[in-house]
Amino acid sequence: MSARYITTTLPYVNADPHLGHALEFVEADFLARALRAKGEEVFFNIGTDEHGAKIAEKAEAAGQTPQAYADEYAARFKAFADRFFISYDSFIRTTDEGHTKTARAFWKRCEAAGDIYKAVYKIKYCIGCELEKTDSELVDGRCPLHPNTPIELREEENYYFRFSKYQGALLKHFAEQPDFVVPEERVREITSFIAGGLKDFSISRRREKLSWGIPVPGDDEHVMYVWFDALVNYVSAVGWPDDEEKFKKWWPVTQFAGKDNLRQQAAMWQAMLLSAGIPLSQQIFIHGFVTSGGQKMSKSLGNVINPVEVADRYGVEALRYVLLRHMSPFEDSDLTDESIREHYTAHLTNGLGNLVARVMTLAREHLPSPVALSPDDLKIEDAFFKKAETYRFNEAMDIIFAKITAADTFMTERAPFKRIKSEVAGEQEEARKDIEYLVRELATIASHLVSAMPKTSEKILAAIRENKKPDNLFPRI
Repeated sequence: MSARYITTTLPYVNADPHLGHALEFVEADFLARALRAKGEEVFFNIGTDEHGAKIAEKAEAAGQTPQAYADEYAARFKAFADRFFISYDSFIRTTDEGHTKTARAFWKRCEAAGDIYKAVYKIKYCIGCELEKTDSELVDGRCPLHPNTPIELREEENYYFRFSKYQGALLKHFAEQPDFVVPEERVREITSFIAGGLKDFSISRRREKLSWGIPVPGDDEHVMYVWFDALVNYVSAVGWPDDEEKFKKWWPVTQFAGKDNLRQQAAMWQAMLLSAGIPLSQQIFIHGFVTSGGQKMSKSLGNVINPVEVADRYGVEALRYVLLRHMSPFEDSDLTDESIREHYTAHLTNGLGNLVARVMTLAREHLPSPVALSPDDLKIEDAFFKKAETYRFNEAMDIIFAKITAADTFMTERAPFKRIKSEVAGEQEEARKDIEYLVRELATIASHLVSAMPKTSEKILAAIRENKKPDNLFPRI
């Protein structure tokens, strides 16, 4: 049995979970569940990034200690993941004692490689991205990702990581592993960034400016900055450096991240791994943003879609369905309250829900006993797994809904609901065979749904085992 390690990025706990978090969690969960259904062993990691200046500021404004503030928001993110049926094996927090120990060990490895040094630099800095910015990356003197956040001019003595040292090694790796980052457009983007020249980046802050962080080994006047803290969670979650057996079993990792994290995940983190002498990640999947009405979601525009409110109205699995089938895995995708309602009504209420209700009503009334399902009835086709493993979640979902359409067409053309009432010899028996066929098709559909809509899958299979119509899966709203 092969072993696969999957991780999302760690959300920063300075605000409540949003739709982008739901998208990344659900996509990664889909892959994890699909691989398990295929028979692979999976370790699925999520968690929270809890250090930094923004957390300290938020905690002070709330009249809390940074740890109490982080505890509260970490609990919110964990509850959010649980609400959306995210089947994680690890929920790591960067304030965990084990992670702190790993981050310090990782720092020492890179320091021993000669890749950490102290220097004074003047930089232009976007606090929203937590990244240094060059003039070419700014638009009218501002970061295009955070246009309302002024660029800060900083001059300070920090520890730096020799990112520039790894330009050649990273370019070589991208040339040799062209699918290291998915999709191809992001490969071109990150390769262009690396080829343009890498600048060493800051990995510490002075304690008097940032007290909330992991102390730098051997220098208590500095604390680690985000990159040598949060990114290291990917190795600390699987036991590095103390649990060698666990680490060897699961590493390397498949990473999920948004396109605003491309540089950090595909270049900075990979250079850090090279420095520490750890094999690079296995693959990095970069998804797009969720927009609404053609614009980035913002409170000022009033177009923010709250995933919890959507789940309260339509059900958790309805939102999982929309995110997986009606969002592009690779590009920005638009979502509105109206489109969610349309997808729910057309494909879930009138589609899947209606089919299950009609078939199981016929089965309950006209089959003498529950249909005995065979392994073939529950088999998931290889094409579905292939779509899942290449992050084409929408196309995998299309395979399922093609089966739903085919079953609907069979129902219409064969009309077992009419023929079961026929007095013509043999017609009723043929109708019963058609009903049994449809029940078996429902079982196949349910097996494929386990990755996307696990609770719906369970309800359909339970109804088949009990030979009854379930409660409405997707009530009209």
